[in-house]
Amino acid sequence: MKNILLIGGSYGIGLAIAKELQFETNIYIASRTNESLAEINATHIPFDATTDTLDNTKLPEIIHGLVYCPGSINLRPFRGLKIEAFESDLQINFISLVKVIQTLLPNLTATEQSSIVLFSSVAASMGMPFHTSVAASKGAIEGFAKALAAEYAPKIRVNVIAPSLTDTPLAEKFLSNDEKREKSAQRHPLKRVGSSQDMAQMASFLLSEKSSWISGQIFHVDGGMSTLLVNQ
Repeated sequence: MKNILLIGGSYGIGLAIAKELQFETNIYIASRTNESLAEINATHIPFDATTDTLDNTKLPEIIHGLVYCPGSINLRPFRGLKIEAFESDLQINFISLVKVIQTLLPNLTATEQSSIVLFSSVAASMGMPFHTSVAASKGAIEGFAKALAAEYAPKIRVNVIAPSLTDTPLAEKFLSNDEKREKSAQRHPLKRVGSSQDMAQMASFLLSEKSSWISGQIFHVDGGMSTLLVNQ
């Protein structure tokens, strides 16, 4: 079976991916906590993406798939954002991602072809108010992914999932009551917010042989928000 490593797979989208793949692959989860993993068939490695260096001696020599899940939703007016907010978002969304991939290059290139799945945001391609910090860091991911995919083709495939608002613990404050949830749903042409399962199914596809001729792509799993204009 393939070896799949999830960075930050203990809740939200990462946990949904682990549940989706646990019976088909060997799952390794590097995260700060394992509280939600009791019923998941996975190997847990304590790891904080913002402060730690991943110890790949705790991993198999071959990593067939890597998913980087940590991220942030920092929505505030630009005039109120300090430079530290931009630095913090860039650190968790992008710099820590780069460190992880550099550490794992020997494992990712030890097989005929591996797959990296990253997460951006619909805000990286759409101009959305109050998103300057998160859009900047997610935009960095998209540019990086295309360049990395070109540099390591055909050995490593690199693709990005760009969700709109998804019902995860990270987005809890934006979906904390029925009114907020309904307003968020109505902003999307498909009239609902995304689910962790929506993202997990796309990630599963991009990690599988079914996507073996796909690399350097940004997939907008966003309820049609980035491409469709419909009556509200």
